[in-house]
Amino acid sequence: MNADKAKPGYIGQSVPRPNAKRLLQGRGVYTDDLRLPRLAHVVFFRSPHAHARIVKLDFTRARAMPGVIAVVDGKALATYCKPWVAVLAHLKGIKSAPQHAIAIDRACWQGEAVAAVVAESRAQAEDAAELIEADWEELPVVVDMDESLAGKYVIHPDLGETYEFGRHTGVTLEGRALLADYNAAENALTVYHSTQAPHMMQDIISRHLDIPEGSVRVIAKDVGGSYGIKVHVYPDEMATAALSVMLKRPVKFIADRLESFLTDIHAREHKAKLRLACTKAGNILAFDLDDMTSIGPYSVYPRTSGIEGNQVVNLTGGPYMHKQYRANLNVVFTNKNLTCQYRAVGHPIAVSITECIVDLAAEKLGMDPAEFRRLNLIPDDAYPYTSAAGIKFEKLSHHQTLDKLLALMDYKKLRREQVALRKKAVYRGIGLAAMIEVTNPSPAFYGVGGARISAQDGATLRLEPTGMVTCMVSVTEQGQGTEGIFAQIAADAVGVSIAKVRVITGDTGTTPYGGGTWASRGAGIGGEAVLQSGKVLREHILQVAAAILQQSGEMLDVRSDAVVDVRTGEVKLPLAELGRIAYFRPDTLPMDFQSELMVTRHYTPRGYGFAFTNGMQASLVEVDVDTGSSIRNSSTSRSAAASCRASAARCSSTASTAPRDNWSTATWPNTWCRWRAKCPTSKSATSSRRPKRQNSARKVRAKQAPPARRAR
Repeated sequence: MNADKAKPGYIGQSVPRPNAKRLLQGRGVYTDDLRLPRLAHVVFFRSPHAHARIVKLDFTRARAMPGVIAVVDGKALATYCKPWVAVLAHLKGIKSAPQHAIAIDRACWQGEAVAAVVAESRAQAEDAAELIEADWEELPVVVDMDESLAGKYVIHPDLGETYEFGRHTGVTLEGRALLADYNAAENALTVYHSTQAPHMMQDIISRHLDIPEGSVRVIAKDVGGSYGIKVHVYPDEMATAALSVMLKRPVKFIADRLESFLTDIHAREHKAKLRLACTKAGNILAFDLDDMTSIGPYSVYPRTSGIEGNQVVNLTGGPYMHKQYRANLNVVFTNKNLTCQYRAVGHPIAVSITECIVDLAAEKLGMDPAEFRRLNLIPDDAYPYTSAAGIKFEKLSHHQTLDKLLALMDYKKLRREQVALRKKAVYRGIGLAAMIEVTNPSPAFYGVGGARISAQDGATLRLEPTGMVTCMVSVTEQGQGTEGIFAQIAADAVGVSIAKVRVITGDTGTTPYGGGTWASRGAGIGGEAVLQSGKVLREHILQVAAAILQQSGEMLDVRSDAVVDVRTGEVKLPLAELGRIAYFRPDTLPMDFQSELMVTRHYTPRGYGFAFTNGMQASLVEVDVDTGSSIRNSSTSRSAAASCRASAARCSSTASTAPRDNWSTATWPNTWCRWRAKCPTSKSATSSRRPKRQNSARKVRAKQAPPARRAR
C-alpha cells in the first residue's frame, strides 16, 4: 500500500509524446494534406516595389488561362473583408493606418499582395499570376530608421508622428497555411489553419467577414512549428477566407518558402544606446536607454507591433537592483516587411545590451565580472521586488543560479587557465549573462489595451464508459510537446495511467475557449486548467464509486485506473466498470444521485502581471588571432539560457551622484551583441576591442513579385 502510494507520478518525468508514433508513421494531418470537394487554390500577385502607387492592374490574360476561377484586386475583396487597425490603449501614442487583406491603390512593402488569382490547382494559379500586367508609380522609399524618424518621407501622412517596430524571422518546417470552406446554405465558415490561437482567429474572422462567431469554426490540426510567427493576422490568410465566402467554395492558400521570407513577420531590428552609472565601489546606480526600432508600414493585428519595444524597455537592466532608470523608445514606419512578436519577444535585445554594458563597467573598474554581478544582482531574499522599470517580481533566484553556474563551470580554474594561456598567445574569453524571462501573461498584457486576446485557457476532462479519460484543451500543439504535458497532468490529477489519456487540442468546435500557444503559457495556464479539471473529475469519480459501493468516499481513492481502498490499496472498482454503471445502468444508483463525469475548468493568472523566471549563462570562446577562426566555443547555463556576452567598448566610473556627463556610453545597433569569430579577446575578462558588428538577420530581397512555379 505504501509503495503504491509512493510511486512517482507522470508530472516532471520523461515520457514518450502521445502523438509521436502517429507523426513518425507519416499519419500527421497538416493543412496542406486536406482535400475537399471543389477545392480551389489561391496565389497572390505581390508588389516588386517597396513603395509604389498601383496605377493599373490588367487581369485580361490571367482570367483567360485554363482553370482560373477568379482574379480579384483589393477593392473587390474589401466588400467581403473589413480592414483592421492594430493599436493597444495602454501603449500611449501608438498609431497605425487601416490595413486591407489586399492592398488598395498603394503597396507599402516589397511582397505586399495587390491581387489574388484563384484556380483549380496551385500550378494554374501561378501560371495565371505571371500574366497579370501592372503599371506602377514608384514612390519615395523609407528603409532606414533614422531617416523615418526624421520624417523626410512620411508613409502615412495622415498619422503625424508615429511610433512602432522590426528584422529577424522564424523559419518553420511547415509554412503558413489556411484552407477556408464556406457553406452558403448555413452562412457558416470552417477554417483549417496552421495557427497558434484558433479562438482568437475565430473572433477576428467573424468580425471582419460579418459571419456570426458561432458559425465560424477554426481547426488547427497538426502544426509544423510556429515560433510565434503563426499567432498574427496575415492579409493573405484573411483574403483566402474572404475569397471562400465570395466564391462559395473551399479555397486553400499555402505560402511557399519564398513567400514566407517575404511576408512572414520579422522582428528585432533595433538601434539601442545604453548608458550605465555606477560608483567607484561597483554599485550600479542607473541605466539610461535610447532605443529605436522599425516595424514596416503597418502595425500587425491584433497584438500590434509595439510590444517588442515595450519588452526591451521593461527588461533592460532587469536582474540588477539599481533605483534609477530612464528609457526612450522610438518606433518608426519603414517600407519593409511588417514586424511583430516573435520568439522571446524583446528578451535578446534587452539581455544583450544589459550584459554588454555590465561587462564594460566591470572591466573599467577592474572588477571580476562574476563578482560585479554578485554585488549588483537583486538578492534572493528581497522578494517580492519592484524593479526600477516598475515590474513586479514574485520570486527569482539570481544568486542561486550564479553560484550553481560558477561551481558547474569551475569558474576560478577557468580564469587561472585563461591567464596562463594568454602568456602563450592562446586567447580565450569567458562571458557571463544574467537574464529574466517573461512567461504566463495575465490580462494586463493585451486585454487591458482592448485586444480581444484571451488571457485564460480552459480544459474539459471526461471519463469515458471504458475508463479512458478524454482531455480537451484550448492550448494548441505546435510540436513543442504540449499534448504530452497535458496527458501527464491529467493522468496524475485523475489517477489513471498515461496510456488511458487522450488529448484533443486546436478546435474551436470542441475545446473550451482560450488564448492558445504563446509566451510560454501552455503548461503554466493551460496545464493549470487541466490540473483543476482533473482534481474535480477525480472527486466526481469517487462520488460515483461511493454510490455504487455504498460506502464513504473518504475511504476511497483513484489509482492505476481503478478505485481503491485508501488504507490498503485494495482494488474496489475498475474505472471501466464504474463507467459502465454510470453511463448504461444509472437505474442501479440511488434515486437522488446523478453522476457527473465531465468537468470544465478555466484558469487566469492573477496577482502578478507575469510569471517571471530567471537564468544565468556562461560562454567560453577561444579564437586564433591570426586567422580569426573560432577554435573552441562552448556555453553552460543554469535555468534558462539567455544570450552570449560580447566584448565591448569603454566605460567610465562615476561618483555616487552620477552626473549625466559622467555616464558611460555604448551603442549597440544590432539585435544581438555576441562573440564574433574574428573578435580576439583581451587579457581581462572582456575584450578591449569591439567585435565586428554585423546584423544577425539577413535581409531577403525578392527580385520580382509574380510567383513562378517553385518546388515546395
